[in-house]
Amino acid sequence: MAPTVLHLRSETKHLEHRSALTPTTTAELIKAGYIVNVERSPERIFDDEEFEKAGATLVPEHSWVDAPKEHIIVGLKELEEKDFPLKHVHVQFAHCYKQQAGWENVLARFPRGGGTLLDLEFLVDEHGRRVAAFGFHAGFAGAALALEVWAWQLNHSEPFPGVESYPNEDALIADVKKAVKEGVETAGRLPRVIVIGARGRCGSGAVSALKKAGIPDENILDWDMAETAKGGPFKEITDSDIFVNCIYLTSKIPNFVNKESLQVPDRQLRVVCDVSADTTSPFTPVPIYTVATTFDKPTVPVDGLTSGPPLSVISIDHLPSLLPREASEAFSHDLLPSLLTLNDWQNSPVWARAKQLFDEKVATLPESALQK
Repeated sequence: MAPTVLHLRSETKHLEHRSALTPTTTAELIKAGYIVNVERSPERIFDDEEFEKAGATLVPEHSWVDAPKEHIIVGLKELEEKDFPLKHVHVQFAHCYKQQAGWENVLARFPRGGGTLLDLEFLVDEHGRRVAAFGFHAGFAGAALALEVWAWQLNHSEPFPGVESYPNEDALIADVKKAVKEGVETAGRLPRVIVIGARGRCGSGAVSALKKAGIPDENILDWDMAETAKGGPFKEITDSDIFVNCIYLTSKIPNFVNKESLQVPDRQLRVVCDVSADTTSPFTPVPIYTVATTFDKPTVPVDGLTSGPPLSVISIDHLPSLLPREASEAFSHDLLPSLLTLNDWQNSPVWARAKQLFDEKVATLPESALQK
């Protein structure tokens, strides 16, 4: 039986430096009998030579399109918006299962070409828990940026400037501590931060960043299901300086905050970091903005407020790329046991569940999307 070939594609999303495979996990896959082709990439945090030393074969960027149909294409973020049908099995985040804007066009490319999407966001074990997620580093990066935006807003009238990836966590925290110090000099106090979803991967990352940046426990409201059970909106959010939303939703619940709840004269809230970044999802519990932000333009203002300080939203959907090496190593390590079963993915429970979900979502596509 011929060995299974995995093809790691180069990411095309702007400023996306993470990778689903790392040199470490690539070496493990090759040891297990896989062939791993790795597209050269100018953006990936790992040098091409690191993969070559691990035993991978380097191939040209974007060559996945013409790869044999039986090769499995491994990526991270969504593909570029094109119309050509997709013939391969793709392992990636596609952001098209929760009725996001344009979801039908993204999803329909797979059945139109006879391909399959095995979406990393919905790769779960027998208990429904995700086998790998970037949640911790998403929360960590989001909270770190939120602190910087809080301090910036206190001392500047212009929008928060663009940011770039950091080589490591220590460098990020050093910058955040410097910003917080400047904010405290203006405000006369440390910020009060509420984190909703604080017990999960994402929320624990957010709380970790806050503490490493010097925010004391008494300034951190770490909420989870028990605290939100009564249903929002919550005044505790508008009483805080920063709100970090770490809740992942697949159905609608009462909003945590909305435009009406923000229209209070004693609002302290200046920064919202919506780590879930489900900007166009009908399930968002933070329906106060409609624009996804980027590392180039990290914030968007909330318009129409008649009182209180300015309010900025961070809604970057690839926050872990602020710490791309550490985030990739952690994610790929957790994903490795599942990757090692891709040679028989149809019979592997984790991948079979992903295929079943794909089939269910395809069945909801309008006929017009399938006929392009």
